[in-house]
Amino acid sequence: MSAGLRLAGYTRRYAGLLLLSVFLMAVMGAMTAARTLLIKPVMERVLSPAPDPKPVELFTIPLVNYKIYLEKIFPASIHDIFTIVAISILTIFIVRGACDYLGDYLTNYVGFRVVTDLRNQVFAKLLRHGADFFEANSTGRLMSSVMSDIERIQTACSDMFADLLRQTFSMLGLMIVVFGTDWRLGLFAFLLLPFIMIPTARLGSRIRRTARRTQDATGELNEVLQEAISGHQVVKAFGAERYEAGRFQAAADRLLHVNMRKVLLQGIPSPFIELAGAVTFVGLLWYGRIEIQRGILKAGDFMSFLLALLFLYEPFKRLTNLHNIFQQAIGASEKVFGYLDQPEEITSKPGAKRLTGFRDSIEYAAVSFQYPTAESKQLDNVTLRIGAGEIVALVGPSGAGKSTFASLLPRFRDPVAGAVKIDGVDVREISLDSLRENISLVAQETFLFNDTVAANIAYGLENADKARLIEAAKAALAHDFIEQMPQGYETIIGERGLKLSGGQRQRLAIARAIFRNSPILILDEATSHLDNESEMLVQKALANLMTGRTVIVIAHRISTVRRANKIVVLDKGRIAEIGTHDELMELGGTYHRLHELQFAMVDTAVDL
Repeated sequence: MSAGLRLAGYTRRYAGLLLLSVFLMAVMGAMTAARTLLIKPVMERVLSPAPDPKPVELFTIPLVNYKIYLEKIFPASIHDIFTIVAISILTIFIVRGACDYLGDYLTNYVGFRVVTDLRNQVFAKLLRHGADFFEANSTGRLMSSVMSDIERIQTACSDMFADLLRQTFSMLGLMIVVFGTDWRLGLFAFLLLPFIMIPTARLGSRIRRTARRTQDATGELNEVLQEAISGHQVVKAFGAERYEAGRFQAAADRLLHVNMRKVLLQGIPSPFIELAGAVTFVGLLWYGRIEIQRGILKAGDFMSFLLALLFLYEPFKRLTNLHNIFQQAIGASEKVFGYLDQPEEITSKPGAKRLTGFRDSIEYAAVSFQYPTAESKQLDNVTLRIGAGEIVALVGPSGAGKSTFASLLPRFRDPVAGAVKIDGVDVREISLDSLRENISLVAQETFLFNDTVAANIAYGLENADKARLIEAAKAALAHDFIEQMPQGYETIIGERGLKLSGGQRQRLAIARAIFRNSPILILDEATSHLDNESEMLVQKALANLMTGRTVIVIAHRISTVRRANKIVVLDKGRIAEIGTHDELMELGGTYHRLHELQFAMVDTAVDL
């Protein structure tokens, strides 16, 4: 299915409103044509010094040859020609204005609703994508598609679609007047039309390709902007303002180049239309003059014809420009639909089971994982059982597979071999929402939203119980500093929680996990970037959080995992050692080496 037809499919829900708007625009087009027909009675009866007493023949409907007389439209009591023409003019303009306003409103409403539905669908699709998708597509480019590309579609579906209906029905009404007045004059007037329409149609595909290049350049510009804003501290620390300004300028120049090419292509039809219009008008004046002198054509009829033809110029030119705008919208929609058509990497199977609680164990059964672009496996035939209530620490050198191991449990990724099971059930057989309801995560890099403290703690829940929320904050040792904030729990904490210290952000993340109250907890080295005082507070908060839960701790520092029931040492994607701290120290293997290395680094640290 083409992008245009697929986009039109979104209007089905609003078919009634759309049909009503089409009807109103059709009436508006008829009134536009009727304006030109009033020229004849104005010239021949109202302004004539010796008016013809015969009824005014307003128009002859082609094919059926049915004549419409102006006086017969009105009751017999209204017989003065000036009064009839005056009422007709007022009525036509009032009806035309009202239909144009209402039709424009309804068309824009349908267009905005369609684009809102599309934007919501795209955003929901993005949320369902797995980690691989976001690693393959930059934030700036995704934001460009959700905002800029859909904005182009919105312009075409709202304002431009209303204008399309307006100009189309105006053109149809005026063409009826033109051919109804004199079909030979009409054929002559449209003789040059194919020489304009064929090149314009051929330009459409080139404009569509240029529009896609414009979207790519816009995405690149957004990417540079997003990175510079998000990394503003790094930019300033390295004095890279000039470098980033250069990157932005280069991306902006590329966008300028493709935009100017688009303008060049869009403007090509305009001078041809102007020239064709001028040639046609001169030819018609010459032909009309001869026909009037011969008595074949009346001056009033010719003026109505000429006025209708002049009015046709604007719709025809507007429709040519609208064609270009719709080509850009189709180019944008192809990219948007491309995102919608990408398969979701992680989904719930049809009829997937719901996980109603965690009772027995988590099992990794011969699990292997490899990133699509990696040369070797990040996890290789890993088997491990974690009992309910156990605290299991994952340690190992950087790149050993610790974070990958933990990410398989909530199905941020799926293994390429083997299975991860909860209470004997493969997590791929469990519905995603119920699986993740039973797992809480406190990450190394805490992400907080630009919202209130309360909204961040009760993230994803509306109308959360305030008392329970405060209890979670107290358990995370966050209540005291929250109370000292300007609006307490209603304080906006800024983007990514930048108004808070690192330790405060960590404690809010812990409060969020406590409030969620999931039986399984994943801790990704939550204290690795904190000072000693903050780390002590966070460790106390973590102790409260870990009570009564099954915990997987991803540790980069040996000192944080001594109290684990089981320490799993990963090395090159395999389990190298398993045991308690004392057992592994006695073993004298990888864990012992990492332990001694870290404490040696502490002992030899230089105070500055």
